[in-house]
Order: sequence, then C-alpha cells, then structure tokens
Amino acid sequence: MEWLEVVQASKETDRGKILSDIQFTQQQYQKIGIVGETGSGKTTLLRSIAGLDQLTGGTIYFQEKRVEGAAEKLVPGHPQIAYLSQNFELRNNYWVHEVLSYANEMHPAEAQQLYAICKIDHLLDRRTDQLSGGERQRIALARLLTTKPFLLLLDEPFSNLDPFHKSLMKQTLADIGNHLQMSFIMVSHDASDLLSWAEEILVMKQGQILQRGKPEELYHFPLNEYCGALLGPYDLLTNHEFVSGSSHTDDLLWVRPDYFTLVKPHEDGFSAMVRKVHFCGAHYLLEVSYNNEIFRILSIENKYNIDDVVKFNFNRKNAWFVNVAH
Repeated sequence: MEWLEVVQASKETDRGKILSDIQFTQQQYQKIGIVGETGSGKTTLLRSIAGLDQLTGGTIYFQEKRVEGAAEKLVPGHPQIAYLSQNFELRNNYWVHEVLSYANEMHPAEAQQLYAICKIDHLLDRRTDQLSGGERQRIALARLLTTKPFLLLLDEPFSNLDPFHKSLMKQTLADIGNHLQMSFIMVSHDASDLLSWAEEILVMKQGQILQRGKPEELYHFPLNEYCGALLGPYDLLTNHEFVSGSSHTDDLLWVRPDYFTLVKPHEDGFSAMVRKVHFCGAHYLLEVSYNNEIFRILSIENKYNIDDVVKFNFNRKNAWFVNVAH
C-alpha cells in the first residue's frame, strides 16, 4: 500500500489558487524533498498533509485513511503526522523538561534516548528563554517526536540557523532517520540541503508540481530553466561546439560548472581566459570567457589568476538544451 497518497489536492481562496491538482505518493521510510520559489504553495501543501489546513478539492490519504482537514476537527492535526513549522514556538520562562513532558507518550528511558539523539539531553534543566535559536528548534523537534509520529514534515528547518547549528540539525535528522525509522518530507530553498538527502524531489511553481524525480535526474535534466535554477548554479550558452553533431541550432546549451574538466596546457581542449575567481569553500568557481561568452568552471585547486589562459573539456555525454522561446 502507499504510505502517503495525495490525490488532486487543491486549495483556492479569494486571492486565487494556492494548490492546483497536486498528486504524488510516498513510500514508508522514503525521504522526499520539495523545492520552489516563495509563494509556490510548499507550506500550504505540508500543512494540508498534516491536517492543519483545509483543502477545497482533492484528498490526502495516510495509511489508506483520509486525512481530515482543519475545518473538520475540533483540534486540527493528524496524531501520527508531525509538522515542524518555520515559526516553531516554545513557551518562555519554562523549564525545558516541563515543555517536553506535556506531549510525551514515551517511556522515560525511551524519551532520554530521544533527547540524546536530538542533542538536547544537556539542556533539560535550562529555561527556554536561555536557549539559542538552534537549541530551541531541536527542543521543538524533540517535543513533536515524543508523540511517536510516523511521518515528519519539515518546513525550511535550516533557514534561520547559523552554520554550526545547521550542521547539528542535519546530523540530528540523520540520527532520527537511522534510529527511529521515520518517513520525511522536507521543504528547503537551498539545493545543497536536498540533493544529498532526498530520495525524490518535487519542484513546485504556482501551486503545481512541475517535475519530480531522483535528485540526480533533476539536477542534470531539469524540465526547464526554472526547475534547473532551483538546484544549483548554471549558465546558458549560444555556442554549441562543445557538443558534436548538435542539431539544436535555435536552443541554448544548458551547462553547470561541474560539466567542464580543466586539463593541462599541453592536452587537447578548448582555451579560455579567466575573468574572475570565486572562492566557495571546498572549491573555486572560475568565471571564464570563450568565444564572447561568459560561463563558470568548477576547480578544486587555487592556482588560477585573472587573465590566465586555461584549457578545458566538456564532459557531458548527454547535453541538455533550453528552447529560446521558453
């Protein structure tokens, strides 16, 4: 059976359509990522799955039972689906252990293990107004998990975190997946958060799913420029000489920085001039000019300067083109 099934889910208000015929399924333990521009309907979709919003059309099934909407229940929400909002709230001036005890359905030993997984076991005797944003978020997450949900919905869980707490949160989610065997759906605006985490990604725009598939498929073969732009840097080139025998004379060649390989000066390849060098942490992006076009090439070495001539090859067997009309 399908773990989660969303069937033609729609929501319309006096401001227009927020969701339009959304349809997808999720298997048990599967990790699904959702990306899309602001206002594309991502949060409304998550809240509808959790039973915290009310659809105006379509149906959502969880374990083959219909998820009731917010207008159908006195206390909105599905007991086995947990939703961590971007704007999670903790009561101020409460002890952390008090906040966690209110919804706890776990045996004390089981709860202590969960607190360790969420990296908050050392915070139990602190007050909520003495916590950092990352600590508050992990406590809010632990509070949800003490209700023993089967599906965890995460709405931009890294958006307000500094790099240190973001790393802690990522490790926490990995540990939760390993120890609690949960299913996940995560919304994120940062492609790097999803490409290495999700087993499937849905791309949303204007309340619709434009494309869905494995991260590798969407990264290399997006449906259009919008879908590709959400998953990493790219350039569009009018020059097709990197692709032998191309018949796409009126289209633009879609390239990402990692589609090029820098080669040694004596090796065969195309020659370009370095215009800028961007430090990106674990790698560099060389902005180069070739035949009056500017594009970026990924490099792991810091040995290039402005006005250097570099040689490169195009290493994509299956090139992708964008129609100019789009």
